[in-house]
This record gives sequence, structure tokens and C-alpha cells, in this order.
Amino acid sequence: MSSERKRVLLGVILGALSVVAAASAGAWGNDVPTKVYLNGVPAPVFFNDGDSFRVLGGAHAGTKARLAGFNTLESYGKTHSWGKWDAKELYFNAKMGTYNARQGVWHCTSDLNRDGYGRILWWCPDLAEDQIRKGLAHVMSVKGPGHPKLIEAQADAVKNRRGMWAHGVPRYVVTSLHSADEPWFKGLPYNRMVSSVDGSSRKWRHRKLYSECTKVCWHDVTLTAQGRAAGVAGLKAAPTLKPYLSKYTDADLVQLLEAYRLNGDLGLIKTDRTIKDKSERYRLLGEEAKAFDEVLGALEKSGKLVIAKKTPGACMVHAAFFRRYGSRSASCLH
Repeated sequence: MSSERKRVLLGVILGALSVVAAASAGAWGNDVPTKVYLNGVPAPVFFNDGDSFRVLGGAHAGTKARLAGFNTLESYGKTHSWGKWDAKELYFNAKMGTYNARQGVWHCTSDLNRDGYGRILWWCPDLAEDQIRKGLAHVMSVKGPGHPKLIEAQADAVKNRRGMWAHGVPRYVVTSLHSADEPWFKGLPYNRMVSSVDGSSRKWRHRKLYSECTKVCWHDVTLTAQGRAAGVAGLKAAPTLKPYLSKYTDADLVQLLEAYRLNGDLGLIKTDRTIKDKSERYRLLGEEAKAFDEVLGALEKSGKLVIAKKTPGACMVHAAFFRRYGSRSASCLH
């Protein structure tokens, strides 16, 4: 996209956003209310971004919501990029998702259970489909593929290159970044990656330290046949990996090799779900990851993992949570 085209596009988007914001202003001040039916009862809510809201009145007044089934891009700053999109353009896509949510009347249901942050999880299928079909959000599920109707809506958006898919479709959308020095992780820290095909998500586990404003990108990597063979042989020959290899096929090892190459991704290491004690499970996962990390790192340095093809994927800019908002926000986000 030319500089002139970008300038015109951003001007149009900014103008649209200012009109929407001005039209929405009312007695609620900055908390512009949107009517949402919560378990069949209308209530005013405030959308702080395109996939979450705070209830302003009624039986659930004061509660915060996290919406299931989909995800909008981060709207706190210029952080996402992929394909021919730059971070400023996808930042405006995130803002458009927020304003789109504020302009509708939506219907949500919930069993009123809360997550670890005290938020109520709501299922709002009409909002989710509308955001996704317009390319203002993507399907996201923590456990397995997303809802079939939402997957269909995303396939339609991708086919017609709407919204975030207009200038590239990465294999994964990177939705969060975490540096290895963040203190609250049990086991390895991870970045969250979401499939652009079915919305399933997985953890990109790693041991990397990210300084503020580091741009972190996922790369799809395919090794040569010789590189795959050398890598599998090297893993099988490592004494430290012998306790773990029985649960991996050669195909599993190739996937692990290609995920690790350039990305340092240890997320395909198999967690033993039969261990019910989470602390023990995380401890064992950490030991196994450390063993694989050392061997994979040595193989990468040896030059044996020859790349046949690499494709740049989605990127994010890292900023710690307390550096994302307000006057203390990181300069690269502006």
C-alpha cells in the first residue's frame, strides 16, 4: 500500500470514528450505553473494546464481562501487524470493532459463573457473528475449534478479504505476548496463538526475555528432507530426551523441530494430562521443556536444521500490562 493510499485510508477511518463517537455521546458521559439483553433482560452496558463490556445498570450493574467465542485485536495501541498491514492500520481495525459493538443491540446468555479476574462469561452469538463477518474480530476458542457458525462467518470474511483479512491471512493470529521474566506463570511462559482457520488456540511456550517494544513474530517454517531427518536423529540420540521420546512419533518430532526453528517454540511438547496435581504437572513439563530446549538449541546452532521455506506470520509488539494504558504507556504504542 502506497503512503498516499495509507494516508487517505486512515483519514477516512478517523473521520468515521469521530462521527460515530459524536453521534453516540449522551447523558452517560464517556460511558456511552449500548442496549444488551442479558439472559433476556435489557440492560445498559459500556463496551470498552469489541469483546468485553461493563454493565451500567440492572441486576448485574458493576460487573465486567468477557465474551466467549471470539476476539478483537488489542485496542490499547499499535501492536498487531501481518501481511501488508502495519500496526497503525490494525489498531484502527480494533477501534472499529469497539465502535461496531457499541452501535448494535445484542443478546447474551450466561450461567453467571466468573473467571479468575471476576468477570462473567457471556455468550453473545449475534454480536460474535457480526464482528467476525465484518472482519472486525476472529474466532477464538481455548478448547478445540470454535463454534461452527462463527467458523463459517470467518471463512466468508477471509474469502471476501473483509476487515483484518484484507491484506493477508496468517496461519495464526498472535493474541498475547509474555516475557520469561513475568512472575505469575506456573511452568513456562507462553504467547497465545489462534488459528485463522478454525479459531482453536495453542500456547507458544518459550524461555525468551522480551524487552519493551520488542516486535515478536511467528514464522511458518518447513525444513528440508535432510534437515528433518538430521533433526529427528539428533533428538533420538540425545540421552537427556530418552525418558520422554516414547510418546512422540517421528511426525510429532518434525512438527516440534519446525516450530522451534526461528521461533523457539516449545508449545508442542506433550503435557501429561493424567497427572491431576497441576503443580506437579507444571514441574514435570518444565523439566521436559528444559531438556528439549537444550537439545533443540544445539541442533539449531549446528546448522543441521536447514530451512526449505519460511513464511512470515503475525507479529505483536510487547509491552507489560502496566505499560499499556494512560500516561505510563510505552511510546511504541502511540
